[in-house]
Amino acid sequence: MLVTKRALIGAVVAATVAFAGLGASAAQAAPDADKGKEGTSAATARVDASLAPDRLAKPKATASPTAKAALAAIQKRIAKYVATNGTAYSFGSYFDAGTGRIVVETDAPDAVVSSLTSTSGMTTAQAQVAGLAQVRRTAIDDAFSRRDDVPNFYGGGGITQTAGTPWCSSGFTVQNSAGTRFMVTAGHCFANGVTVLTESGNRTYGTVSNRRLPTVTGHAQDMELIGGQGYWGRVFTGGVDSSTSAPVVAAGTAFEGFNNYCTSGRTTGENCGHTATDIDGQVCTQTGCKSPVIVYNGGILPQGGDSGGAFYVKDSSGNIWIRGHHIAGGGGTSYATPWLETQAAYGVSIVLG
Repeated sequence: MLVTKRALIGAVVAATVAFAGLGASAAQAAPDADKGKEGTSAATARVDASLAPDRLAKPKATASPTAKAALAAIQKRIAKYVATNGTAYSFGSYFDAGTGRIVVETDAPDAVVSSLTSTSGMTTAQAQVAGLAQVRRTAIDDAFSRRDDVPNFYGGGGITQTAGTPWCSSGFTVQNSAGTRFMVTAGHCFANGVTVLTESGNRTYGTVSNRRLPTVTGHAQDMELIGGQGYWGRVFTGGVDSSTSAPVVAAGTAFEGFNNYCTSGRTTGENCGHTATDIDGQVCTQTGCKSPVIVYNGGILPQGGDSGGAFYVKDSSGNIWIRGHHIAGGGGTSYATPWLETQAAYGVSIVLG
């Protein structure tokens, strides 16, 4: 992959001329035009948000105020339990837009689950909804574990702090008000100040800052920034050894019920066909409780090492609309930190490709 990407850099001028009249396909044909130079693409959406391909999704069920209140009560208990008793057990809790029921996924003992899902203290209506909650027995793990990127770096690449050892994946590029660029990844991946490498160990990817993680900083979020190198508004597509990519054209909220979200990471590559069942879920793993999170299932889900990778939707031209980054999964359900959380926490805007 490295040889291919370097070879393409040398063909940038010719490719630009050859594909100048081909619109979006030109960006795909010359994916490495930005490699080896700092980019200047604007960090504002170039497309109308009303054209988002997931905007008109219609979930089978929508959480009522009563259901939201019942779920919030359960999530509050779970968060309090984890804060008091530690992270020995994992929890995922959300309203499933496909079934219309509250779902709690966990590997905790029955006695613990019963206490956390009890209807005690709820109104009659809330208790009725909570009483129908579905408990799924499964463990949920932070998604630890393509591979040899060159600057400017893309989302979906393998990153590590130990050369040659699979660790995590890059997400997407953002920039602050001063125009300084960073790559977003999951906060459970690296500590502040760590020097991150490409997975191969051939290059320095950057230095970690602004880590946010419940068990480290007290934030109910799982995100951090990597800075100090060149980063671009593109995300790897294709398989785990692919050098193909697509441009980011916008970023925004996910929509419950949409069934063709995609993820990109070093372990499973790019996979689509994911359905968002909730955008206000909670997940509690060995690194604490995070909320709100996007809950999604379906298709080939991310695995260990995909953590931090981009969660997005593609339009008919293959362009990428960022919705968040993957942080955890287990038992056929995965979780992502929403883009809006990252944007608000860091005061950044998306970098386009």
